[in-house]
Amino acid sequence: MEMEGAMIPQQRQVLFLLVLLGVSGATSELEQFSVVEEMERGSFVANVAKALGLEVGVFSNRGARVVFKGNKEYLQLHPKTGDLLLREKLDREELCGPVEPCVLPFQILLEKPFQVVRAELRIQDINDHSPVFLDTETTLKISESTSPGTVFLLENAQDLDIGSNNLQNYVISPNSHFHIQIRGDAEGRKYPELVLDKALDREEQSEFRLTLTAVDGGAPPRSGTAQVLVLVMDINDNAPVFSQSRYDVQIPENSPIDYLVAIASAKDLDAGNNADISYSLFRASESIRKTFQLNEKSGELRLKEKLDFESIQSYTINVQATDGGGLSGKCTIAVQVKDLNDNPPELTMSSLTSPIPENSPEIVVAVFSVSDVDSGENGKMVCSIQDDLPFALKSSFENFYTLITEGALDRESRAEYNITITVTDLGSPRLKSEYNITVLISDVNDNLPVFTQRAYKLYVQENNSPALHIGSVSASDRDSGINAKVTYSLLPPETGDLPLFSYISINSDNGHLYALRSLDYEAIQAFQFTVRATDGGSPALSSQALVEVLVQDENDNSPFVLYPLQNGTAPCNDLVPRAAEPGYLVTKVVAVDRDWGQNSWLSYQLVKATEPGLFNVWAHNGEVHTARPISDRDAIKQRLLVLVKDNGQPALSTMATVNVLLVDGFSEPYVKIQDSNKEEAQTDSLTLYLVISLVVVSFLFLISIILFITLRVWKRKTGGGNGHFPSSTRFPSHLVDVSGTGTLSQSYQYEVCLTSDLGTNEFKFLKPIISNFPLQKSGSDTEENPASWNNNN
Repeated sequence: MEMEGAMIPQQRQVLFLLVLLGVSGATSELEQFSVVEEMERGSFVANVAKALGLEVGVFSNRGARVVFKGNKEYLQLHPKTGDLLLREKLDREELCGPVEPCVLPFQILLEKPFQVVRAELRIQDINDHSPVFLDTETTLKISESTSPGTVFLLENAQDLDIGSNNLQNYVISPNSHFHIQIRGDAEGRKYPELVLDKALDREEQSEFRLTLTAVDGGAPPRSGTAQVLVLVMDINDNAPVFSQSRYDVQIPENSPIDYLVAIASAKDLDAGNNADISYSLFRASESIRKTFQLNEKSGELRLKEKLDFESIQSYTINVQATDGGGLSGKCTIAVQVKDLNDNPPELTMSSLTSPIPENSPEIVVAVFSVSDVDSGENGKMVCSIQDDLPFALKSSFENFYTLITEGALDRESRAEYNITITVTDLGSPRLKSEYNITVLISDVNDNLPVFTQRAYKLYVQENNSPALHIGSVSASDRDSGINAKVTYSLLPPETGDLPLFSYISINSDNGHLYALRSLDYEAIQAFQFTVRATDGGSPALSSQALVEVLVQDENDNSPFVLYPLQNGTAPCNDLVPRAAEPGYLVTKVVAVDRDWGQNSWLSYQLVKATEPGLFNVWAHNGEVHTARPISDRDAIKQRLLVLVKDNGQPALSTMATVNVLLVDGFSEPYVKIQDSNKEEAQTDSLTLYLVISLVVVSFLFLISIILFITLRVWKRKTGGGNGHFPSSTRFPSHLVDVSGTGTLSQSYQYEVCLTSDLGTNEFKFLKPIISNFPLQKSGSDTEENPASWNNNN
């Protein structure tokens, strides 16, 4: 009821506006405003109320607004004070290019009573662009026979500014042969020309490198430079001459890329290299270089990109023909772009009233304007809407239209209307644009927001990154407009034990829930809170939903070994009797994991041991058992490395060191680790010495055998194989009889002696004894030697 009461004055104003529509069609005189380009957004332009001669209070009641052609909005009007402000920063060069003055036409629309005031915004130029040479380096080929005073054309610089801020002067770097003179055309553009002051001598200097500087008239002035390379050439007395000095061409704006625009043809009466002609664009703007391309050999001018009549209607292209001697001629190609109906009409919505009260008889729903950038019949337009709607279009002034209702509307029969405004031009073929608007019928706030679920359950992995999106809640409201806009908020917990607002936050616009900090499953496994959804009606209505967040564990803790301690202090040794049977329980590696579930399932593995195969570790409980009987060869100190690994993905692990001492009985005194290490080192050293001794003795024994066999073979070959020692000679009691008859078979005797230390099992020496006894038979003497040898043994 309060809303309906508030709409009664508005209805009266609308009716008053409709009455005045017929008498307010005339416009006031043209209003002009000016602003300097590049001013910041929101800058003050003028006071429209003062310009129209209206009091501020009267002006604020007129419902004024600013309307530009098309969909651009360069200005904004304060409806209360009448201040005209910049909506965005304006760039005069972008809006108007070289056109001066730069004027943007617009209309000031007064609704109560309806009046349209034509206005113009003039944009003043500032010196914000420096002169720029499109070609930063120019090469001139000048014959050495060229007379002083000859003029050579140079590329001009481009300056997007206008007036005094535009290009004003050219200067050349100091030299002894050239100076610059400046020419101007009818449009006020200045062109540099290079004038030869002194005759050239190619043998003296074959080239000149000059710097051309363009200076504008701004304060402070801006400048740009280009390099001019002058190549001194041999004599060339004929310049290229075009068949036409001017080519006039008309092409449609829809011409395809690579379209042949014209062929610029020139001839040169010279011969050889001086008659070779190359074509190039001369003093061409950036837009010409982007739109056209010229074949330097054939002079064919073709389209490089699509034309647009609405952007540029004509082009003046200068083509230069240069022969091999450096002389040149030029012609002009004037290209006129023919307009086609290639732009559909545009609609600019000035105001739209939605929702509208269902009980209003006739009100203005929308005010809009239409425009078409095409010209002639292509730019004329008509507007229409669907026939089966309770709305009507009325034309007001200069392509302005109003959309009004034809009678009271009933929301219970239809809550909204989708209206399509069709704008059609009169070109051939006809083009049209459609603009869809939705008009809502106002409603009261009589529906609560409803959640999609009464309770939500969300899951989040622990160690999450802060501000992680963990889920969303959603509620909808059957009302419309502001009554259906739902915002979300968190309700504080009733107990206050959980610091909820440090764990969770919600986006009030879309219901997205975020974890504010990293959660730790080992600290908190779950928590719940309540979310409230509130609509934007007056009074506001709300509903609640319960959200439960479950923290999921991840494998972020490595196993921790409780026993044996791994804190770097003196190691703890477990004693094992050498008489222990296989399967004897030596010790148990005890470890824990702070994670949950399979992430805390531990397995044990023996990865390294002093005596491989002596111990084994049970995989599931970490018990260390003997795997075989302990032998005397097993070292006293045994060191085991046990890998403790959890079952997470990826798995985490910890290494545990177990020190075991093998003892004959539990009464054996404690053997320190340092003594054990020393004993192991001494054992290793003794073993090395024994191996070396064994190798040396084996080698000497092998040499002795070889020598013995060699002597026997040699004796047989010399005939002394059957000889015997003389009977009168007795063998010493310590010599060995190696024959089966009690006599030696050779004239060599071997004395074998052992070392006094039998524990080393080494030979003292093995030495042959050569005798000079006469060869006589004496059986009785030789028979005493075996007995004597046996007695000694």
